[in-house]
Amino acid sequence: MSNTIIRFSHATFGFPGVVALQDISLEIAEGEFVGVIGPNGSGKTTLCRAVLGLLRPLEGSLRIFDCACEKLRCHHRARIGYLPQKGALDRDFPITVLETVLMGRYGALGLFKRPSQRDREIALEALANVGMENQRDTALGHLSGGQQQRVLIARALAQQPQVLLLDEPTTGIDLTTQHSVLDLVRRLHRDLGLTVLLITHDINMIRTLVDRLVLLKTRLFAAGPPEEVLKPDVLRQVYGKDLVITEKDLVIVEDYHHHR
Repeated sequence: MSNTIIRFSHATFGFPGVVALQDISLEIAEGEFVGVIGPNGSGKTTLCRAVLGLLRPLEGSLRIFDCACEKLRCHHRARIGYLPQKGALDRDFPITVLETVLMGRYGALGLFKRPSQRDREIALEALANVGMENQRDTALGHLSGGQQQRVLIARALAQQPQVLLLDEPTTGIDLTTQHSVLDLVRRLHRDLGLTVLLITHDINMIRTLVDRLVLLKTRLFAAGPPEEVLKPDVLRQVYGKDLVITEKDLVIVEDYHHHR
């Protein structure tokens, strides 16, 4: 087994009066591709914020790169490339594709330092990895939704991360583009040796991509290979009436992305 780089140990997270994720024990190994699933309010985004070092455990512990999450230093944070949930972009905001990707270098640069030629080379390499190098001078707001996602993934890659953390990367884009983005993530995982943690509501889309699935329902309900986690009897306990099993055993879940 590869080195464990993310370790939750009986960790509970929440806010005053609210427990969002309780008593989680989970290890993620270097080089794994892990999908995180669960219904609205199950704690998917809380898990994401915890890995980013934005939430410290109320109980238990979380260690990332063998560093306690509340002590994640700048150079440790830079080793986690993060793609947040897709938001609306101002089409008229004056920032180019290359300028967007260069923002991924700021964690390594530190405050008030200008990107060097080497930083530009790293940013251009990241754009090449996502097939967007020919759009480097295009305004970000003029791209399609799928192209924007590729650029934002390149921004995360420009950090030269060990971990790629993606929060609902297929939300808000059409079905063909969703497949394209996930194929890109699979290739990056393989070619760059990244540890990938992908948070999603779309079970069908990722079931064939990941090494392991983590199923949340405020607690860690199940974790293991997709064929073990995606058993109808397991899923019905979590999703209840929102679950539909078709004759092809595809899982369809109603999820409106308002999760905690």
